[in-house]
Amino acid sequence: MGLKDDLDRYREVGENRRQDLAEFIQYGDLGSSRRDQVRIPIKIIDLPEFEYDQRDMGGVGQGGDGTPEPGDPVGQPQEDGDEDGEPGEEGGDHEYYEMDPEEFAEELDEELGLDLDPKGKKVIEETEGDFTDITRTGPTSTLDFERLFKKGLKRKLAMDFDEEYVREALKIDGWGPAKVFEWARTEENLPVSRPWIEEQYEKVPRDERGMYDSLEEMEESVDRTDTAHRIRREGVDQIPFRREDERYRYPEIIEEREKNVVVVNIRDVSGSMRKKKRELVERTFTPLDWYLQGKYDNAEFVYIAHDADAWEVDREEFFGIRSGGGTRISSAYELAMKRLDEEYPWADWNRYVFAAGDSENSSNDTEENVIPLMERIDANLHAYVETQPSGNAINATHAEEVEQHFGVDSNIAVAYVSSPEDVTDAIYSILSTEDSDE
Repeated sequence: MGLKDDLDRYREVGENRRQDLAEFIQYGDLGSSRRDQVRIPIKIIDLPEFEYDQRDMGGVGQGGDGTPEPGDPVGQPQEDGDEDGEPGEEGGDHEYYEMDPEEFAEELDEELGLDLDPKGKKVIEETEGDFTDITRTGPTSTLDFERLFKKGLKRKLAMDFDEEYVREALKIDGWGPAKVFEWARTEENLPVSRPWIEEQYEKVPRDERGMYDSLEEMEESVDRTDTAHRIRREGVDQIPFRREDERYRYPEIIEEREKNVVVVNIRDVSGSMRKKKRELVERTFTPLDWYLQGKYDNAEFVYIAHDADAWEVDREEFFGIRSGGGTRISSAYELAMKRLDEEYPWADWNRYVFAAGDSENSSNDTEENVIPLMERIDANLHAYVETQPSGNAINATHAEEVEQHFGVDSNIAVAYVSSPEDVTDAIYSILSTEDSDE
């Protein structure tokens, strides 16, 4: 490996290699990023190089100007670095790799093995595509003549038969129109009509009637020509077109749908939500915000905080709010349903409703109020994230009740986060729950 390879390797590790995304989500400083810009620290590695001092060009072993002569004592080595520092106190230098939410979503897909396919809802433009669709009516200019011709030709071939061969059968001794008609329809499966046979019988000269003693004699005397050979020889004089065969082409209408989403983030700010619990909520919800913003063309967010009552807050307040008060989770879902119904109709918007807390709730509120509200709110995905750093409290049953009620075969995700190590698993559990056929 040469110097050039070494330099390329240094650049790859030191400049282009981002800190592991999962590690950044679990332990990194998420607060240094903005809603539309994710800042991930990268380690800066100095490239090895030779340095030359061009000022003094004295010869080898030459003294002067304070330079020790050979044999002079050198003294004690000088210390480099900070005087008061201790080994290992200072971290390495860092810069930041900045990515937009779209790139963040791509990186997270690769990191966690996600494959969320955003769905378009609201139609923003209709355009005409190719003339691929067919209707029974339309202007003459759009008549599908090729289709009409093929239909007529197919009918022509189905109706065609060797007329001369049937005329010869009328010359068999004792065979009249009735006998020939029965023979042609039942034994030969020819699409011939009784009136046509009677008309042809009248054209047979009387001295030719009874020319053949039997059908076998007639078949030996007459060469039969099949339809394909006859059409190649004689061509087609007329194609039997019919009105019911007419079809008209019209352009396919292509609908361009905007991939838009509204994300309702709900967090418990009651008195039981201490600092560690709050940090786990923020560490889980922040990447979810970036991810969905990067996945959809248009992403809007609604932030709801609740204790016993619920109120809407802005993003900055949501990710830094303090705790206090009692707990009634249903108050947040009531507000969420009102906001969604008023401004984000299900027909036009993809909808995600994410809630987080320590699973503590007022008596019977989960069963009697929250679960019915979750069933009433149409959404691509509902999720509840339980944050309990020290293990489940005795009355922390909300997540368990939701999970038991809805089971695994639904668009309801329940995740448990007790430490930063659980965050990426929780994010995967939430985002992989959405039904792709929803």
